[in-house]
Amino acid sequence: MHLPESETMTQELVMKLARDALTTTLMVAGPLLLVSLIAGVVVSIVQVVTSIQDMTLSLVPRMLAVFLAFLFLLPWVMHVLIGFAVQLFGHLEQFVL
Repeated sequence: MHLPESETMTQELVMKLARDALTTTLMVAGPLLLVSLIAGVVVSIVQVVTSIQDMTLSLVPRMLAVFLAFLFLLPWVMHVLIGFAVQLFGHLEQFVL
């Protein structure tokens, strides 16, 4: 994220910040949502094949998969979030006037 070198908060700067915030959010949440989707589809297929219709059976494996994916992706997530925070706080003088 490289911000324009102006002294005031412009419309371009606000749009750049919003775009970078949304991009960072999607980068962090995307893999976890994808894991949840895949786990949900797999559990649904197993439920259809075995004719077991228990709500706990669909919730627990999905929660476990997301938790394990979060533990696996935590270093990368922290790297992305720290990079965004460093860029944001590094240009703080442009935002406060």
